[in-house]
Amino acid sequence: MSNHKVVLAYSGGLDTSFCILHLTKDKGLEVHALTVDTGGFSAEQLKTMEERALQLGAKSFRVANALHDYYDQCIRYMVFGNVLRNNTYPLSVSAERMFQAIETAKYAQEIGAGAVAHGSTGAGNDQVRFDLAFNVLGQNLEIITPIRDMQLSRQAEIDYLIEHGYNWNWEKAKYSINQGIWGTSVGGAETLTSQKALPEDAYPTQLTEKDPSIVELQFEKGELQGVNGQSFVHPTEAIQALQKLAGPYAIGRDIHVGDTIIGIKGRVGFEAAAPLILIKAHHLLEKHTLTKWQQYWKDQMGNWYGMMLHEAQFLDPVMRNIETFLADTQEHVSGKVWVKLMPYRFELQGIESPNDLMNSAFGHYGEMNKGFTGEDVKGFTKILGNQTKIFHSVHKK
Repeated sequence: MSNHKVVLAYSGGLDTSFCILHLTKDKGLEVHALTVDTGGFSAEQLKTMEERALQLGAKSFRVANALHDYYDQCIRYMVFGNVLRNNTYPLSVSAERMFQAIETAKYAQEIGAGAVAHGSTGAGNDQVRFDLAFNVLGQNLEIITPIRDMQLSRQAEIDYLIEHGYNWNWEKAKYSINQGIWGTSVGGAETLTSQKALPEDAYPTQLTEKDPSIVELQFEKGELQGVNGQSFVHPTEAIQALQKLAGPYAIGRDIHVGDTIIGIKGRVGFEAAAPLILIKAHHLLEKHTLTKWQQYWKDQMGNWYGMMLHEAQFLDPVMRNIETFLADTQEHVSGKVWVKLMPYRFELQGIESPNDLMNSAFGHYGEMNKGFTGEDVKGFTKILGNQTKIFHSVHKK
């Protein structure tokens, strides 16, 4: 290291709490804890995190608010692409990790630190995401990863903290919770198996609303701008308003099974009411306002974008190329979508848009048409099947 300053990507959880104590007490390093807020912390939580970071020995604590950058540079494109990993997971953690890493690298350069640190284990995707961003943006910063390098279990970390006088009710660390505006991930003993479901109390948001309700979502060029008639300055505010309405229904719970960057399969539980509703509502609006070939190529590019994002490739310039395509497709994706909220699930009701291609002026599907005659269809069908007819004629047995 060029000096003893280290910037730690600090979440306030068990792993990064261990890192502060270990790096200061055992390694004699000057630790500057940086929490990157992507929409998952309350003011009270941030205050507690600061107090604990300083008690554990951190030289300083700082919060970097990356919420708008996270949306403007990433979330909006995941919505445009209707990105769901393996048709299930809205990339709640995958996406925000890159922004946490970027802010950590920027802060390290700002204060002249010689190293950065993170609390990732050696078994998951986050170690690659942090390391890759630090390698690309860090300008020769050393990367320190105590949990990975020491191959520590969660119980070993708890024992170490308690041994040094920090008995902060660590039994709550039975589940690893990561919360942000784009969903909350939940990992625990059950997700290490292939068959066990997470218990009800493992999810941070509990079912408190049982009476069904209808929510109206207003989209402008693919972005959520209004909820139930209320407009917002920034789409993040609209997403948070939707989450406030849908969260009490315990909507958006599932367990994602996926392929990690390092080649092993993994399971993670999550709850993401607003992201799942938003993606599905947006997709419905697109079905009405885009042509079939726009939808087809959007499916390919959106899936590719999500895969690259998951694989820690956000900084690759090809991502900017895909974003340009996705944004261009949203020119006519404006209108209202109605969604019915119920305990544990939701139903898309319908849309209203001035750009609706299901236009009655051209006919009603299955009933009548006004744009062509039956004779037109006969000729069209004959030409459409011509090549297939030739093939079967040539190869007739």
